Amino acid sequence: MEEIKLEVQIRNQIGSSQLRKIRREDFVPAIVYGGKSKPTAVKVERRAYERIMRHHRGQTVLFHMNVMEGEKKLRDYSVILKEEQHDPVSDRILHLDFNRISLTEKIEVKVPIVSKGDPIGVKKDGGILEHIMWELEIICLPTQIPQQLTVDVTNLELNSSIHVRDLVLPEGIKTKHDPESIVLSVVPKREEVVPEAAVTEEAGKAEPEVIKEKKKEEGEKAKAEPGAKPAAKEEKKA
Repeated sequence: MEEIKLEVQIRNQIGSSQLRKIRREDFVPAIVYGGKSKPTAVKVERRAYERIMRHHRGQTVLFHMNVMEGEKKLRDYSVILKEEQHDPVSDRILHLDFNRISLTEKIEVKVPIVSKGDPIGVKKDGGILEHIMWELEIICLPTQIPQQLTVDVTNLELNSSIHVRDLVLPEGIKTKHDPESIVLSVVPKREEVVPEAAVTEEAGKAEPEVIKEKKKEEGEKAKAEPGAKPAAKEEKKA
């Protein structure tokens, strides 16, 4: 994996008021952790960062971070993103955490799993492909991190699955994940079944409407008959 250059500015002042000011200037406050140095407070240009992440959506990005103070370069190191904090309403990025790493030491990262092909169990038997695991945690050198793990599902039959043990990982990459975990599976298509309670409820709702309509018809028939009188009055006359 190639390192992507990311230039950031050092932050010498911290606090809520400073964070708000940084965001108003269209920067994102960030902290760099790890290594033998203390955490470093920096700020990242929002547009530059978002442009990089859009291009590498869903992938682990390896950054070569240049820490600047104005035009002066203070230091540089390799980092990966640890966490993004977002505003719960606007989804705007509020804060970033980076981990300082060594290119010669293995790290644990998660990479996306992508399926390739049309399974036999879907084309011939009408099943559906279920994607159980969407990413896999791997161990490797930072420069060996793949953009994604592609799994060929062409020969996957109905009621068959691909497990972690079946994945072919690139050379130098390992995983501690349970080998029996299911990654992808082809299962029969489920038929939608209406619950019996729902059917009974619908029938119950319809019944009063029929009775009401029947009473209405009887009333209209009585009015239509000429000389029709209430039964009570006929008895009194007799």
